[in-house]
Amino acid sequence: MDHLQAIRIFARVVETGGFGRAALSLKMPNATVSKWIKSLETHLGVKLLERSTRSVSVTTDGAAYYERTRHLLSELDDIEATLGRAQANPRGALRVDTGGSVASGIVIPALPAFRERYPDIQVQLSVTDRTADLIAENIDCAIRSTADDPGLITHRIGGLAWTTCATPACLAKYGTPKHPRDIVDKDMPVVGYFSASSGVTQRLAFRRGDEVLTLDRVRNDVIVSESNAHLATALAGLGIVHTLDFMARPFIRQKKLVPVLTEWRPDPLDVYVAYPPSRRYSTKVRVFVDWVTALFGAM
Repeated sequence: MDHLQAIRIFARVVETGGFGRAALSLKMPNATVSKWIKSLETHLGVKLLERSTRSVSVTTDGAAYYERTRHLLSELDDIEATLGRAQANPRGALRVDTGGSVASGIVIPALPAFRERYPDIQVQLSVTDRTADLIAENIDCAIRSTADDPGLITHRIGGLAWTTCATPACLAKYGTPKHPRDIVDKDMPVVGYFSASSGVTQRLAFRRGDEVLTLDRVRNDVIVSESNAHLATALAGLGIVHTLDFMARPFIRQKKLVPVLTEWRPDPLDVYVAYPPSRRYSTKVRVFVDWVTALFGAM
């Protein structure tokens, strides 16, 4: 028995949900697929799939086996992708993790250019504002604002400016702050942003030259944990937001939002691309890292 071939066929049955669909995707007869699965079960001494006349379900042993072997198959595909013709024409699934604002505001609008250059790479974009475990979740690389994971290879690719803003109606109701302390003194509502993983609410930080100021106590009537939702609260007039400039800029041009405290901007948010050491030699990861580095560099 070709053990590796049997594992690949088993994975396709699990992923497609049946022998027929797996056989169709693999371009082989149903009977051949069934024979490979039986051989694998005999070799392992466990039942991987429960079969009935209408459906196929994965056993507990089968689910555990699939979870372990799919990572191995993915690693093997990455190794093979670094050899031969794949160096010039990288292919396969590329799993990328990033936050919602960076995905919708920066990466996705530019993605057609990447796809045109590398049409054989299938981009699987995981969009979340939590910090994913790249190794445990089998993610190839991530765009993030931290470089504190010693288990990853991390490169700084750029910085993003901050903007504090609110709707004209909100400022008409509460006044326009001339100094960050006005936000506290005038009891102005601020829509807070909290980490989905730690639950900690981000404090408002400001800088003017060498003067640094952090507001510890502000009025947070509403707090959210996702960047696009954070911007949406500002557009709804729920309060002042401290957000990334590239997100707010289109609405500032449309006069839906008004920037305030423009002389008080904290240092830009550093942006990094990170990937597990096992992806160091992956051609598809390398070309994506080069592309996203140029993308942020142009900003």
